[in-house]
Amino acid sequence: MKKLSIIVPVYNMAADGKLDYCLKSLVNQQLSFGEYEIIAVDDCSTDESYEILKDYMARYPDKFIALHSEVNHHQGGAKNIGLAKARGEWLGFIDADDFIVPDYYERLLKKAEETGADMVGCDYTMVTDHSFNVGKVVHNNNYSQTGVMNKERYKNLLIETGSLVVKVYRRELIVGDYVPETKDKLDIFPEDIFYEDNAVSNTWMLRSKHFEYIDEPLYFYYQHDASTVHSISMKNLEDRMTAGREIVAQAKENGYFEEYKPEIEFQYTVLFYINTLFSAMPKKSGLKNVYGFCKKLAMEMQETFPNFQDNEYYKEKIHPEEKKLISYQMKSHLFFYCYYRLLWFYRGLRSGKQNAR
Repeated sequence: MKKLSIIVPVYNMAADGKLDYCLKSLVNQQLSFGEYEIIAVDDCSTDESYEILKDYMARYPDKFIALHSEVNHHQGGAKNIGLAKARGEWLGFIDADDFIVPDYYERLLKKAEETGADMVGCDYTMVTDHSFNVGKVVHNNNYSQTGVMNKERYKNLLIETGSLVVKVYRRELIVGDYVPETKDKLDIFPEDIFYEDNAVSNTWMLRSKHFEYIDEPLYFYYQHDASTVHSISMKNLEDRMTAGREIVAQAKENGYFEEYKPEIEFQYTVLFYINTLFSAMPKKSGLKNVYGFCKKLAMEMQETFPNFQDNEYYKEKIHPEEKKLISYQMKSHLFFYCYYRLLWFYRGLRSGKQNAR
C-alpha cells in the first residue's frame, strides 16, 4: 500500500500550460509520511493531454500512472477508473487545471496524524495566473464542523460541505474495503454529468468519524473561461438538476434522509433549483425556451419539497431579493417571468445611463 493516492481526471487541459503546471505541483510534493502515487486518467481528450501524461509517467515511473479511457464519461468516469487502481491509505483529488503548494498533502496528513482525523480539509484561493500569489481566499469549511463528529457537526458539514478536491480522505470513507486493482472501474461517482461531486459527497461526510480543517489557502483554484463553473449551457443546467436528484436518492438509499431532511432539502433547493434558475433566467445566458425550462424546474421543485420556503436554512441563508422572486414564481410563473425580464430591462437602462455620464 501507498500512503496516498492522488486522482487526477483530465480532459483537454494541455493549452496554456494548465495541465503541466498542475502536474508539476503534484510530482514535487514534499511528503515525509510515506510514498504516494499520482493516478492521472485521460478522459478521451482530443488535444495533447494524454501525451503529456505519458511523458510524466516516463519521467516519474515510481509515482506517476497515466491511464486512458476509450470513452468520454466526464470527470465521474475518470475518477471511477482512477479509484479502481488506487493503493493509498488516503485518497485525494485535484482538478487538472488547478495546483497546490509543495507541502499541501504533508500539511493535511500531518493534521490527520496529530488529531486522529479521517478527513482533513483547508481553504483555497482563486487565481488567474500560474503562480503562488494568493488571490481571493475562499473559506472551504469552518471550525464549527471540526472534531469528533456528532449530529450537530454533521449538520454543519452538510450545509457547507466545501469542495471535494480541497480535502483528503481515508480510503474506506470512499471505497470501503475494496481491494486495489481487482476491477477496471468502480461505481462511486455518477458518470456523464458535471457536478458529480455534489451528487455523492454527502455519504462520505456522514461516514467520517473525525473531521479537521486548516484555515489557510493551500489549494489554488485556477480561473479560466473553459472551466465548468464558468459555462452556462442546457447540459450544464440539466446536470445540476440530475446531481440534485442524486443527493436525495443517495440520502434515501443510505438511510440518512429523514434524520437530515432539512439539510438535504436545503442542499437540493440551492443546487437543483436556485442556482439553476438564476443561471438560466438572465438574458445573457442565451438559452432557448427559458420560459418552459424554468416552469418545469419550479414544478419539480414543488413536487419534491413543497414546503421548501419554510426551511430554516432557506430563510436564514438565501438573499431576500432571491426569496422574493422565488415566491413570485411559486405563485405564478408567468408573473415571475415577466417581472424578472422587466427588472433586468430597467437595470440595463440605468447601467447604460450611468456609463454615458
